[in-house]
Amino acid sequence: MAQQTLSVIDYYKQSPVPKKKKIILAFVGILVAVGLVLLCASYGMIYGITVAINKPMDYKEALANGQVATGNKIHFLNTGSSDCIILESNGHLAMIDCAEDTDNPRNFPELELEGYEQRVIKYVKDNFTGADGKVHFDFILGTHSHSDHIGGFDTLLQDESIVVDKAYLKPYHQENIKEQEVVEWDNQEVYNQMVDAVNARGIELIQKIPTESFYLGTFKLRFLNTLEPTEKDLGENENAVALYVEDGDKKILLMADVNYLDGDEQKISKEIGKVDLIKVGHHGYGYSTGTTFLTRTQPKIAILTNCRESATITVRMRLTLNSRSSQYGTGNYNGIIAVIGDEIKLYNNIH
Repeated sequence: MAQQTLSVIDYYKQSPVPKKKKIILAFVGILVAVGLVLLCASYGMIYGITVAINKPMDYKEALANGQVATGNKIHFLNTGSSDCIILESNGHLAMIDCAEDTDNPRNFPELELEGYEQRVIKYVKDNFTGADGKVHFDFILGTHSHSDHIGGFDTLLQDESIVVDKAYLKPYHQENIKEQEVVEWDNQEVYNQMVDAVNARGIELIQKIPTESFYLGTFKLRFLNTLEPTEKDLGENENAVALYVEDGDKKILLMADVNYLDGDEQKISKEIGKVDLIKVGHHGYGYSTGTTFLTRTQPKIAILTNCRESATITVRMRLTLNSRSSQYGTGNYNGIIAVIGDEIKLYNNIH
């Protein structure tokens, strides 16, 4: 007699495994399958393996072919796992942070880092030099006193062909900072270098960060997380200033290194609500871009200022699960320009 072939369902029903255990195993199998799908989606988004509609256009090719959309621009430079962002609106410019520097004032082996000062200066001059041979910034903002954010400012400001009207930088209170950063990092040194460079050029230094909205061209801007924390044993990231940008009905949130450890993310997201684009806090490292923040802000686009491998899986997963954000790393795309119009169009390979 021919052997009877059982279907998967019949085999499952006839299996000697207890029914309760079958249910548990089936549930675990479903969770694993869903997790794998989401993990693949998350990796795909951050590394550019996305559907064509989400893939940025090559900026150099688009520029050569006259295909760059018109509108205000936000330039996210490729400076490794450090921040340098330029706002451009109607001929007005501002720089948010100036990337990691090559200085190692304490001669610590772990501070022997790749600096990006010359890359930033070249980009600025190549793209923004005016008829007078100078580049003019309405303001610069040092979001906080870590070298991967303000390290390059002293070198930038030594170039007299780069003109700056105002510099925003909170005071650095070393007595409040946790011991690891005081002993092992160069926060105080890079802070002093930026302040000295600003003063040497006679630039107005604003250390009490204002809360009122103001304009850069047609960009409407507002600083967030402006208060100076008074608690002890803080990381300097808790001092970071975020920037809220509005352009028509488009809303952009540049989160610097703001995280959720002391509730700053939660406060900002509660105040701002939904946005179209975020610069992910703290390069996508841990303790940033939490579930509550993403549930409230729901960004369609997430820019991560990092090397390809830097963002944590948990942050990528939260961006996928909580806001379904398309994710783009500046290292992977060699810099990104967001052109703000009726929609936000992205361009890569900007250097």
